[in-house]
Amino acid sequence: MPDARRAVGAAGEAAVAAWYEAAGFTVLDRNWRVREGEIDLVVRRGGVVVFCEVKTRRSDAYGAPAEAVTARKQARLRTLALRWLDARGARAEQLRFDVASVRPDGRGRWCVDVLDGAF
Repeated sequence: MPDARRAVGAAGEAAVAAWYEAAGFTVLDRNWRVREGEIDLVVRRGGVVVFCEVKTRRSDAYGAPAEAVTARKQARLRTLALRWLDARGARAEQLRFDVASVRPDGRGRWCVDVLDGAF
C-alpha cells in the first residue's frame, strides 16, 4: 500500500478508536494480524466484544466506504474473530461486527459513521 493510502487508513482507524473510546469502549487491539488477514479494531464495553472493519475514503467516487465490506470479507472477519478470541483466551457474552465508514468532514477532521451489528 502506498504511504499516502496507508496514512489515510491509519488516520481513519485512529478516528474510529477515539469514537469508540468516547462512547465508553476500551480498545483491546488495533491492526491485529495473522497469516489469514487482519482485524482493524477490537473493542469492548461490558460483556460485548466488537470487531470493527474500518473503511476510510477521501471521497465517495468509488462508492460509500462500507460498500467495500463484501460477503467474502465478512466471512474472513468472522474467522479472524474466532482466532483472536482463541489467541487471547478471551470470553465474551456477546460478539458484534461493526463497519466504520470514515470520510473527511471538509474542515480538516474525519467524519466517523459506525454501523453497529453490520453483519
